[in-house]
Amino acid sequence: MTFKLSVISDEVSQDLNDLIVFAREFSLDGLEIRTLFNRKPQELVDLAGSIRTSLRREGLEVSAIASPVFKSSIDDEAEYKQHLKIFERCVELAKTLDTNIIRVFTFWKRDSIEQVVDRIVELYQPLIDAAKSEGVILGVENEPSTYASNGLRVSKFLGKIGSKTVKVVWDPGNDIWDPEGETPYPDGYNYVRNSVVHVHVKDGVRKGPGGSHEFTPVGEGEVNYREQLKALAFDKYKGYLSLETHWRPKAKLSEAKVLMPGGAEYSRLGFEASRICMRNLVNMLRELEL
Repeated sequence: MTFKLSVISDEVSQDLNDLIVFAREFSLDGLEIRTLFNRKPQELVDLAGSIRTSLRREGLEVSAIASPVFKSSIDDEAEYKQHLKIFERCVELAKTLDTNIIRVFTFWKRDSIEQVVDRIVELYQPLIDAAKSEGVILGVENEPSTYASNGLRVSKFLGKIGSKTVKVVWDPGNDIWDPEGETPYPDGYNYVRNSVVHVHVKDGVRKGPGGSHEFTPVGEGEVNYREQLKALAFDKYKGYLSLETHWRPKAKLSEAKVLMPGGAEYSRLGFEASRICMRNLVNMLRELEL
């Protein structure tokens, strides 16, 4: 297979044993750590050694640390300092779990990014310095609730920040609820294609203007995943496709849970939903011979 596959931990379960069962079923290469054991990633450092032992026993890598860093207010100094500490802990976790990708964000969006981009670049400097020192990569995700809300905005932000340590976690599914209405593929991807270090896979449909949307099983929504996957292969992307299901078969996740996912309630019904989505993804890759 052209791509390595993983799933974000809490999209399946809070139980590592459940995740290992899921990984075996789909012959996954790794797991992406968000919440686990009802703990946030920055709270997992003391368990990192045992997690690593369990995963190595199964031949599994950690594809990335899905941190919540800078899903926060740009104007709150105390919160900013707290997130710098969260990042430090996530770096510790990443080093122990042998991954060099830490997903980060660009603060909750209030105005246009043009009004605050210089301030965001300034606030990123401690992260960049630490990432360079520790040999990790900052993966900025296109997240519609933050300033770098789509492919275009992330691309402009990376151009402004000008650091090889800052790359893109590309999430085509997030563009489905981008208020600006960016088309995930080809438009959004074309802005970031030379900077992608990690890919999240989710799907959905637009329900109206301003970002109204509904999540769907992968391959059943509006993201043109067949062409997106072919483009990634053409571009010789060798990183992970990491399932971030978000869809649930018998319940709709609240907006609050979508914005800040994690914990047992979030993971409820996730195993079966993720099984359906991963099966769809694997079948699509086989059909495309990727």
